[in-house]
Amino acid sequence: MTRRFEGDRILIATHNAGKLEEMAQLFEPHGVAVVGAAEMSLPEPEETETTFVGNARIKAHAAAKATGLPALADDSGIEVEVLENAPGVYTADWAETPQGRDFLKAMTKTHTLLEERGAPHPRRARFRATLVLAWPDGHDEVFEGKVNGTLVWPIRGQQGHGYDPMFQPDGHDVTFAEMPSTQKNAISHRADAFAKLISACFG
Repeated sequence: MTRRFEGDRILIATHNAGKLEEMAQLFEPHGVAVVGAAEMSLPEPEETETTFVGNARIKAHAAAKATGLPALADDSGIEVEVLENAPGVYTADWAETPQGRDFLKAMTKTHTLLEERGAPHPRRARFRATLVLAWPDGHDEVFEGKVNGTLVWPIRGQQGHGYDPMFQPDGHDVTFAEMPSTQKNAISHRADAFAKLISACFG
């Protein structure tokens, strides 16, 4: 039996401002206020798992236990078919630099690997997102979403975050980074997972 969410405040277990803003927009119609991990001065737990669900569980349970609030964590990434679904769970790692995350570096690395392999066009990829909603008592619910598309180069657009400028979702002729946030949030991998979450725990 899926546990229903009761309350009007949820902790989003992320320090990523773009992700927090996206979640706030998604929750707004449901009368739920969001608070971010940075606002609660929570440390970022080490993501030691090799799956999206494993890492999302680490983040959600750590935040719920630390604050006593239900916590929602997301682990997401991009899978490139020709690269055996890399970077996948290591998407953020490909962007790491001593000065913080640089997704231009990650996208350039991805493009370079595709060129080195002589990967044919269209270069298929998918964004995947796993949401874990955890309660302080240790219970959790898991929801997974995805969106398929192709990779473009050179990158296009100024909106969004992460790999958005490189990803053109199926059925569209613009990248995620060229879309208004409302349009992207309606079709994204996170929106897919979020719709399942709302239906199960809030609907």
